[in-house]
Amino acid sequence: MDYKRYIAQHIKAEGVSEDELCGLVTVPPDASMGDYALPCFKLAKVLRKSPALIAEAIAKDYPLDGVVSEAKALNGYVNFRIARGGLAKDVLTRILSEGERYGASTMGEGKTICIDYSSVNIAKPFHIGHLSTTVIGGALYRIFKFLGYNTVGINHLGDYGTQFGKLIAAYKRWGNKEEAEKGGIHAINDLYVRFNEEADEGMEAEAREYFRLIESGDREANELFDWFKSLTLSYVKGIYEKLHITFDSYAGERFYTDKMAPVVEELKEKGLLKESNGAQIVDLEPYGMPPCLILRSDGASLYATRDLAAAIYRKKTYDFDKCLYVVAYQQNLHFKQVFKVLELMGKDWAKDLVHVAYGMVSLEDGAMSTRKGKVVWLEDVINRCVEKAYSVIDEKNPTLENKKEIAEKVGVGAVIFSALYNNKIKDIVFSYDKALNFDGETSVYVQYTCARASSVLAKAAEGGYEAAIPETYTPCDQEFELVKALADFPETVKAAAERYEPSFVARWCVDTAQKFNKFYFDCKILQDEETRAFRLALTKATLSALSNGLALLGIGVPEKM
Repeated sequence: MDYKRYIAQHIKAEGVSEDELCGLVTVPPDASMGDYALPCFKLAKVLRKSPALIAEAIAKDYPLDGVVSEAKALNGYVNFRIARGGLAKDVLTRILSEGERYGASTMGEGKTICIDYSSVNIAKPFHIGHLSTTVIGGALYRIFKFLGYNTVGINHLGDYGTQFGKLIAAYKRWGNKEEAEKGGIHAINDLYVRFNEEADEGMEAEAREYFRLIESGDREANELFDWFKSLTLSYVKGIYEKLHITFDSYAGERFYTDKMAPVVEELKEKGLLKESNGAQIVDLEPYGMPPCLILRSDGASLYATRDLAAAIYRKKTYDFDKCLYVVAYQQNLHFKQVFKVLELMGKDWAKDLVHVAYGMVSLEDGAMSTRKGKVVWLEDVINRCVEKAYSVIDEKNPTLENKKEIAEKVGVGAVIFSALYNNKIKDIVFSYDKALNFDGETSVYVQYTCARASSVLAKAAEGGYEAAIPETYTPCDQEFELVKALADFPETVKAAAERYEPSFVARWCVDTAQKFNKFYFDCKILQDEETRAFRLALTKATLSALSNGLALLGIGVPEKM
């Protein structure tokens, strides 16, 4: 049950809609005040009364029943208490019956969401800067799918540009197929780095010529490029498997080569294209932005040209309700320009394009920048985290079976969670020690909580004890706080989708794990028959809901740790 909605439905406030009231209902910071609260300050203007008088009137008229047991006015707020037994029975019944589908909904049925994320560059290894776009996009993909949307994951590959001419020139000059096959993407990248270090004017001209050959369809140039691409995709798919990332399309920049000319022609026909110093632009100065460069003076296309073509193609192909671009905040202006140009072209769906911006990732020593030569490969971060997880697990539980498999779940989960726990727009400083802290606000802490719940249930099974929801049972404070947290999960998932913010789910996981551990330490689970049955049901429901939350983030749950 959506208790905020239920409360709103029973409030009498003439001229204020149920949706408005539902949006105002909140959870008090202090549980002693109530389970939910309605601040009446925003209602004062509509109802033409003071917040205190409004609160008193609502509390007086509120119909108490088996769901809401108290409505009390205090300082312009109406504080509501939920009937503990009714809430517990409702929430636990839902979780235990719905299992992996608890928190899911059909709200997105018939709607399509396109999500452009990760967007790796061909012939370049995955560095830590790709972490956020990859795991934020992956989490949003799973969250929207969980809510019933037709979700399309798009990896907009960076597979276009003069750098590929440089790569071919470097390979032809120094490359060896056997060494490249053996060294994979790193060997190819080393050639590219060497070219940039040693290039003179003649080599640069050679690189431009090879890129021209790629564009003109030259067989040898394109065979080499396709080989570089296959090496890259083979490499990145291994990382994607570890991070539980999937895509429905790998249509990159090159895919839109033949789709840009119609866009340029449409811009001309609509009088939007102007010449500026030999280049073709769309003037956006009236909208407070610099011009959007469409074609360079030599006629070459740019990122904006390809993004315009991509947006139009995606709308025609998928007829999306929303198209999300999970790209770093440094590209804020770029997407504002692209979206504005589409709007000026008369694309009424331009309003459905969303730039999901995120902050940067670095290590504690500041390593991240490719320009400064301090790039850190993501695979190295993952592998080191898995190794450290293994050493920690081995120290804590040396006799544990399947330590390697468990360390993989813990280490990979720690990397993912580090990029998802804070608000996505914040810059992140990745710390191995913090990410693998069993007592911190980490995925490891949540996974360990799940393992603890699994252990309780296993011991109960050995003793022949079963989980059950008694007909009449009034939870104690610790039990009820946990029940309320579990009840919040479906709304948390919806809020994460509406705000494009997976951190809502990550924080819910930590908060719920903390409440479970308080319950675990304060309440003896295997007690008298009625208490034991309820507490086992609560433990089982917590494990199920936490597993769902972690799964949406792309994180596995070990049974033992």
